[in-house]
Order: sequence, then structure tokens, then C-alpha cells
Amino acid sequence: MSGSRDAATKCPTMMLADDFAQVPAFEVRESAEQRVPFVFNSPHSGRHYPDRFRALSKLDAMEIRRSEDCYVDELFGAAVPLGAPMLVANFPRAYLDVNREPWELDPRMFTEPVPSFANIRSARVAGGLGTVPKLVGEGLDIYPGRLPISEAIGRIESVYKPYHDTLKRLTTRTHANFGYAVLIDCHSMPASIRLGENGLRPDFIIGDRFGTSASRVLTEAAISTLMSMGYSVAHNKPYAGGFITEHYGRPGKRLHALQMEVNRGLYMEERSFRKLSGFDALADDLARLSAELMSLPDHNFLDLPLAAE
Repeated sequence: MSGSRDAATKCPTMMLADDFAQVPAFEVRESAEQRVPFVFNSPHSGRHYPDRFRALSKLDAMEIRRSEDCYVDELFGAAVPLGAPMLVANFPRAYLDVNREPWELDPRMFTEPVPSFANIRSARVAGGLGTVPKLVGEGLDIYPGRLPISEAIGRIESVYKPYHDTLKRLTTRTHANFGYAVLIDCHSMPASIRLGENGLRPDFIIGDRFGTSASRVLTEAAISTLMSMGYSVAHNKPYAGGFITEHYGRPGKRLHALQMEVNRGLYMEERSFRKLSGFDALADDLARLSAELMSLPDHNFLDLPLAAE
């Protein structure tokens, strides 16, 4: 193990290309024809852990997965046969977080200075959850020591930027073909999440950046549909949406982005990553939710004033 770690540390820029030589870093799942103005995105469900990355980390095969949005791409998978493309990360969140600004970097993680334009003072960096994360869930350090800055730059240039180029292409194409686009950003949250004095455990949290990233009709439809199925639903607290929702949601330009957080306790055992018996039923409910949102009349997304360029 130590030998492979030494090799990985010596020449990251030469070896980064091997990380996803066998499995693509991400993929677009889509039917032959896009029939609806929706794009689905699963940026944190990646479960391909490159050998080189594993060698750099001090965590075991189970610990390294603590930040994974396990199986979220499968839960929302019905969106594809319904006619919407889905962008799915195969790289794990512990390797790279595309729901961050491209250069949210913690200078304490690296042996050399970070680029001068890097955002080193964000709350996410302070919490160890920057673009190249320092921690996985439960506050576990990923690495035994510092990394060369070329490791971060390589991941951002070879994976982060192409991922966002692809997401932008999908939303731009959708907008051009339908006159508007709706991005559904799919995530999961720990079963331990509790809200308010009563300690309510939400089954879902719908985030629209406090009304700035999506049509109110879309948000209300998502919440009411889930509640009609018997789920408890929170709105914007504690998750209002990350970089993707904020960056892609421009309702005034007829670009809408909604973040959906699913409680992992509904469908998996978090310690073993085992699917629970309710997994298929939840996936069926999310298929119904997707269909309901896709059936909303176009005017709910087109009657907003266009933002100034």
C-alpha cells in the first residue's frame, strides 16, 4: 500500500489520466429523443474510486464512501425513459465536488500555494468540503498529509470543467429546443438530519435558493406532490441549493434549477450501503413526481420577465 501511495504522490499530473481510463468520469443517460424541457443531474452519486485515489487516501473502502449520495442516479432514473437527459457522475464526491465553485480550495491541503484567484475563505472550504474535499461525512480526513497542488488543478481541468461544459450544453440545448429549461439537481442527505425544536426528520428538502433559482410554481408543485404521497417535506432549510442550483438557475432567462434532497433513511442502510426493501417503492414515487413536474403547463415557466443581458 505504501509503495503505491509513494508512486501516486510523485507524479499526479502524469497519472491523473489513468483514474478514469476504464470507467468514464461521467456520462449522459438519454433516450433517442428529448421529449421534455427537463434535465436531471446527479453530481454526487459516483461510486468509481480510482486505485490511485484510494492509494492517496488513508481511509478504507467503506469510510471513503461516507460522502456519497448513494444510488441517487437510480432513484431518479425514470426521468430518462420519460424523455429527459440525465448527467451522472461516476467520480466520487470525495475525489471532486462539482457542486462547488471551480476553485474553492483549502491552502492547508497542499504542499505549494494555491492559485491566487482561488476562493480560500468560503464556509465550505472552512468546513473541509471544498472543490477538492479534505473530509468525508462524519469529519474523517481523506488524506494522511498534504497533496501537490497539481493534483487539485488536474482534477479541476480534466473532470470539473468538462462536467460543467456538458451540463451547460444540456441546459442550453434544452432551452433552445423548448424555449425554457428546468434542471433538477438530485441529492441525498443523512438520515440523522432533524429540523426545528421538535426534531422533525424531513423525507425531502426542496431547495430553490430562497425563490431565486426556479419558478414558484415548480417549487410548490414539487412540495405538494411529495406531501400528497405522505412524505414530510422541508423548503430551503437546511439545504437551499449549492453552486449548481445557484449558478444554473436564472428564472428571468427561463432557466430554472431546483435541488432535491432525499433522506437516505428512506431507502438504504447508511453503514452497510445496503438498499432497503422500500427502495423500489421510493423510485416509483420519484417517477410519479418527475412525471407530475413534466406535465406542468409551459406558461408557468414562460410568463416570467426576461432578465437583462
